[in-house]
Amino acid sequence: MSNSPEVAEARTHPFAVTADDIDAAARRISDVVASTPLQYCERLSAVTGAHVYLKREDLQIVRSYKIRGAYNLMAQLTPEELTVGVVTASAGNHAQGVAFACRAMQVQGRIYVPANTPKQKRDRIRVHGGEFVELIVTGDTFDAAAASAAEDVVRTGATMVPPFDDPRTVAGQGTIAAEIVEQLGTAPDTVVMPVGGGGCIAGISTYLRERSPSTALVGVEPSGAASMTAALVAGGPVTLSNIDPFVDGAAVRRIGDVPYEALRFLGAEVVSHASLPLVTVPTFPRTENASGPFLMTQIDEGAICTAMLDLYQNEGVIAEPAGALSVAALNQISVAPGSTVVCLVSGGNNDVSRYGEILERSLVHLGLKHYFLVDFPQEPGALRRFLDEVLGPDDDITLFEYVKRNNRETGAALVGVELGHASGLSSLLERMRSSRLRVEQLEPGSPAYSYLT
Repeated sequence: MSNSPEVAEARTHPFAVTADDIDAAARRISDVVASTPLQYCERLSAVTGAHVYLKREDLQIVRSYKIRGAYNLMAQLTPEELTVGVVTASAGNHAQGVAFACRAMQVQGRIYVPANTPKQKRDRIRVHGGEFVELIVTGDTFDAAAASAAEDVVRTGATMVPPFDDPRTVAGQGTIAAEIVEQLGTAPDTVVMPVGGGGCIAGISTYLRERSPSTALVGVEPSGAASMTAALVAGGPVTLSNIDPFVDGAAVRRIGDVPYEALRFLGAEVVSHASLPLVTVPTFPRTENASGPFLMTQIDEGAICTAMLDLYQNEGVIAEPAGALSVAALNQISVAPGSTVVCLVSGGNNDVSRYGEILERSLVHLGLKHYFLVDFPQEPGALRRFLDEVLGPDDDITLFEYVKRNNRETGAALVGVELGHASGLSSLLERMRSSRLRVEQLEPGSPAYSYLT
């Protein structure tokens, strides 16, 4: 174990969790929590030139790493606290961990989840908790559910089991790092982690900064809910006014105080993909005082969907959106050839009914799916001319719907076009301009695009 001044200071930091705390958590939860596989990924290794491993936390009994923190916290409660019961708020995965712990320990719990929690996750919460858990759906976001859970604690005296904002939760999540080092036989050169509330990255980073300072750390947030990035830029946790709830396992408006303090103390630096598309993560020499980079970046939700589909189609891994964050980031960072990289697949609680939206977002991100408002003259053959004169040989219409008719002569239609190749957009637009039709392209993110699609 390192005896560097940084580690000594960490032990006196008010929010600190140490590697020893994480080792103790690993012993505490060992009889309940599975040691998940560290799977070598040939496809990603070939793409990056590195040796890429997937840490398969989607194979936990609750299909996410969240059971680690939940059980570690609840295992330390007093008999009196356990008698009164526990309360938590969650987007779904932490709730399953708490539900499992409640049934295993025969403790009554109330679990608050937001309305956007997928049905698959709600059903699994009930299965894992059984008669020991009451599931309460409230609010549109995790933060709204958390507010209701906090009110419950005040009203009933139950113990809150935070999904990320507690040192015991952080220590439990940090056991992933201890497990990775044990499985590899050494610390990896780079670890890529998803970031939602921050408990997982705080625990893993704390452990590796103390036990392997040269390991490069990369935290990845969905661009539509980058609350840790906002906190590091602002100098403290801030509440985001709007978030995209699609990556439900990481869609948090406000990062936790405990994880923020851990990342700030460990020196996390924000890298904006808008200003620096490629993040270089070098391999550092393994010396006791070397300190690898600690970077925070953000990934577009469409890129996350593409990573989800690639994992499913190539490796047979069913990852939820948050679970694919780390793999999606490999297209945005560069790692040293021959280095060892671990990507945390944090969860696999994905509702199959969401795959239509996942495919849609992926196609848009890849530049293959586009939407247009087209004014067709109401005359025979207008649509045929559009098909013959405007569409390319590899293009296909995936949506055609009249929006309204301005008069008896013309009608506006919403047309979705899937291209055979992303490079075909420019020629498609040129053919549209040369036609007699009035065409408006709907840009992703615009009000019209959001409303019509």
